[in-house]
Amino acid sequence: MPAEKGTNNSMKGLRDALKSGRVANVYIFYGEETYLRCYYLDELRKLLVPAGFEEFNYHRLDGKSLTLQELSEAVEAMPMMAEHTLVTVTDYDIFKQDEKSREIFIDLLTDFPDYCTLVFIYDQITYKRDGKMKKLCAALDRIAVEVEFCQQERAQLLRWLKRRFAALGKEIDSAAADHLLFSCGTLMTDLVPEIEKIAAYAKGPSITVEDINAVVDPVLDARVFDMTNAITAGNYDRAAKVLGELLRMQTEPIVILAAVGKELRRLYTARMALDGGMDRYWLKQLWGMNSDYPAKLLMQAAQRIDRRWCRDAVQRCQILDRRMKSERNMDNESELTMFLMELSQKR
Repeated sequence: MPAEKGTNNSMKGLRDALKSGRVANVYIFYGEETYLRCYYLDELRKLLVPAGFEEFNYHRLDGKSLTLQELSEAVEAMPMMAEHTLVTVTDYDIFKQDEKSREIFIDLLTDFPDYCTLVFIYDQITYKRDGKMKKLCAALDRIAVEVEFCQQERAQLLRWLKRRFAALGKEIDSAAADHLLFSCGTLMTDLVPEIEKIAAYAKGPSITVEDINAVVDPVLDARVFDMTNAITAGNYDRAAKVLGELLRMQTEPIVILAAVGKELRRLYTARMALDGGMDRYWLKQLWGMNSDYPAKLLMQAAQRIDRRWCRDAVQRCQILDRRMKSERNMDNESELTMFLMELSQKR
């Protein structure tokens, strides 16, 4: 099973390699979409390691306590009743080795056995190449394939959501799917348990927005939008309820305020878009949104307030942010509550 060489930042390259059976000797898996990372790692395992022989041919190492001797022994271990071995190393920072270890590691890459595939998995630590280490980078470029597992685009997520719900005997249209992505974020890892909850709760064959709202655990941005949306609608009680829920979840006031500040800035640009005759697609592009659904919600909220309110709200939020970061013994929860009350009254 000859290996492909060279650096490749695309999942498509990995998919093609798996289809052809011509996988690389060394992979570097990184990125925030852990669902896809786990999926493709499992596909590698199924391709390379015969069922029942995992104990002999599949070696999983913890990078935090790993020695290069242990890594070399795992890589050089001959396959048993198989043609290949698979070695995974989790959270081993390749670029933070001392000089002696780095030279040993480069030697290992230079004379790497054809029967082994080694995968470095970056889970808790961040993968970042150090261009100053030219010899190490050159060795990696010759043999390693980098694959970044990024959040997926809307079209890919919609297809995936529909397949997941179909497997559970449900269907979901694009509008409900957009609401789900807005409420729960676009990481597949986080969406999987929410999909299962929604499918178990929904009584009918089609998933509705009401089904989603009844059971999902919204991400912070969605909760903060709900809060600011309530303020622009003049519903302070609703805004206070959302804030109370966030505080009961032990979300730090400074974190909530940062999210509120981001939402107020987006709301300000939405109001400017309305005043300037721009549409939600312009707003989507401005903020790099995955779909136009959140942009549509922002435009609807912006219709209820004017540019002056938005400008004042952003400025007051910045002032409170500086105070929270600089003043000692400040009651951040009370200050945040008062800030939201004042925004509602000024509206």
